[in-house]
Amino acid sequence: MAKVTINELVCKGCGLCVRACPKDVLALSRTKLNAKGYHPAEVVKPEACIACASCARTCPDVAIRVEK
Repeated sequence: MAKVTINELVCKGCGLCVRACPKDVLALSRTKLNAKGYHPAEVVKPEACIACASCARTCPDVAIRVEK
């Protein structure tokens, strides 16, 4: 199973990764704020991840790592 790790300290909550994911694995947090005041992306359906890494390639802040 694939593992998606998001560096919440770097994430600015732009949502590009959420839109890039074909399996709706990611979502912007509705409850958390990071130190910069943004709602970071979070993994909501880890079991659906196919490790395509579209999210990581799309992230302008290099805040996402995908491992197989």
